[in-house]
Amino acid sequence: MEVLPLLIVISLAILALAVWLFFRMSNSGQFDDVEGPARRILLDDDRPAAPDGPKGPDRG
Repeated sequence: MEVLPLLIVISLAILALAVWLFFRMSNSGQFDDVEGPARRILLDDDRPAAPDGPKGPDRG
């Protein structure tokens, strides 16, 4: 039971770190556009890339 106060202090420190990181990311604009990447993947260009020509070990 002597370790319980130590564990409480450590867990509160981890909680404070997580809250601080959340607010820091929030202030930096990390969560401004949460729908953009999800819609961008639906509008992905599915055309195949143009071939560059034959490649191999002897064709540089």
